Amino acid sequence: MPSRSEIHYFGAGPAPLPTPIIEAGAAAFQNYKDKGIGIAEISHRSADANEVLAQTKEALATLLDIPTGDDGYEILFLQGGGSGEFSAVVYNLVSVWVERRRQRIAQELGDNEEQVLERLREEVQKELMLDYLVTGSWSLKASQEAARLVGSEYVNVALDARKVNGGKFGDIPAESEWNLTLSKGKGPGAALTYYCDNETVDGVEFPGFPAVLEPKGDDNPIVVADMSSNFISRRVNVRNYSVIFGGAQKNVGVTGITITIVKKSLLPPHSKHADPALLRKLGLPVGPIVLDWPTIAKNNSLYNTLPIFDVWIAGQVMRRLLDMYGTEKIQGQEKVSGTKAEMIYRVLEKYPDTYHIVPVKAIRSRMNICFRVGGGDDAKEKEFLAGAEKRGLQGLKGHRSVGGIRASNYNAVELEGAQKLVQYLEDFAKGT
Repeated sequence: MPSRSEIHYFGAGPAPLPTPIIEAGAAAFQNYKDKGIGIAEISHRSADANEVLAQTKEALATLLDIPTGDDGYEILFLQGGGSGEFSAVVYNLVSVWVERRRQRIAQELGDNEEQVLERLREEVQKELMLDYLVTGSWSLKASQEAARLVGSEYVNVALDARKVNGGKFGDIPAESEWNLTLSKGKGPGAALTYYCDNETVDGVEFPGFPAVLEPKGDDNPIVVADMSSNFISRRVNVRNYSVIFGGAQKNVGVTGITITIVKKSLLPPHSKHADPALLRKLGLPVGPIVLDWPTIAKNNSLYNTLPIFDVWIAGQVMRRLLDMYGTEKIQGQEKVSGTKAEMIYRVLEKYPDTYHIVPVKAIRSRMNICFRVGGGDDAKEKEFLAGAEKRGLQGLKGHRSVGGIRASNYNAVELEGAQKLVQYLEDFAKGT
């Protein structure tokens, strides 16, 4: 039986955790703070649970320089994973859009509810739009969920990257080619503009924040980013975003929680959400309470039973990064992530007859390195995976929807693991 130190795991998620966190978690699971019970057994209403929440929020805010004052952001912990937030962003941000429009119309027309409703219905039908940048499998799923909830007539696929890459994901067209609602002249713009910062399945990552979505004063676009698979791996200017979310099971912790960072201006008392009865009259969906951001924020993420152990693990991971990199904070991890990715891509490029990197170079993911072996030959790829297993290199099989090989270079993959993968790539290409 191999020891933990002999295995280097490159799975896309659930992903590896640092061994010290695993060891601390095992102890806390059995006996938390010498209380005689484990952390998974304590009440989510207890002082200890609230302390875990506060410490994890503080660690994340410090790590990513998240402003948390009145004009800043709320950090929420939810359940349902990234897929749950595909729905939550629609429920919450459509509700915000509708209520803002209702208030504006009421100022113009007065208290005649029937007239207000009729005008609002017209504006919903003509102007409500949700923009999606579809660059891979997960943003595609998010756009499909939005269409399922509100109807395809309200969803604008502002870009479909497959159209510039032979019907497959692996490239992102220039911003000038994006068909954003802002550029269509439909009022002040979309209720949200959504993109996935790193596409886990397809190995595509935005190299930076899209310039066309940068804040522009009073009419700032409401930008939503799914960062599930590159969360806390590089610097981000949080103020560029209205919402950032990510499932914890890649870079942050264990499966079970989703972290959502929401601009306070989108939450009460700054922004009211539409009354559910009004949404029903307009034919728009009313979301479940467990995905309702105002409810979760009001209850400090404790509206229902939150898995405190999962939050504790995430907090431990974040504080470990702060301890490791000090004043560099997330920039320290960004350097390490970049170094590992560069090593792996360099050796793949060195042997073009053996390896083919799937995405174009400009948008290759640092987190999920997707490639084919032998031109996608099934026997060759099985041989590659079998050889990797013998060397303790696990989790390299590509996603079932696209096949191939995928090396997920998450934070907990140590430099030593990346080096051993590089050596194997060298040896396999040379036939040794």
